Amino acid sequence: MERTTRIGVTGHRDLPEPVLECVSTGILDEFSSQAASGPVEAFSALAAGADQLFANLALRSGIPLTAVIPGTDYERGLGGPETRLAYRRLLDACADRVDLPVERTREEAYAAAGRWIVDHTDRLVAVWDGEPARGVGGTGDIVAYASRVGVPVRVLWRPGARRP
Repeated sequence: MERTTRIGVTGHRDLPEPVLECVSTGILDEFSSQAASGPVEAFSALAAGADQLFANLALRSGIPLTAVIPGTDYERGLGGPETRLAYRRLLDACADRVDLPVERTREEAYAAAGRWIVDHTDRLVAVWDGEPARGVGGTGDIVAYASRVGVPVRVLWRPGARRP
């Protein structure tokens, strides 16, 4: 029986247009290169930006998706109606869902979800500009955590691009 490779994502919510093609190509390459050696599963918190892009590409590639839901009133904090609608659509398409325990603050809940993804996957895709996290549990924090615990990280970003 082939071992399933579990790939998680962390990344920025606001992705500038110039990075979308580069990041999408990198995610698809990660999926196909891992699928060459066996089944793949994808893990995402389904937030706006990198998480939703990753989740959509996983589903389009026929890869089962697991939603990792931070322990907070998550959907309300996701942004506008379009983002929440996309979140619900993705959540409905997931093969599995993990609801994490409630945390004291929204940032702590996001950090816990990022760590959970790292702790339960074999590889991490980071849609990251290389800058420090702008808040607790931001992309930079999750990449640093993955590095500390030995989970391989593939960073995707277009050189020279700046996020808003």
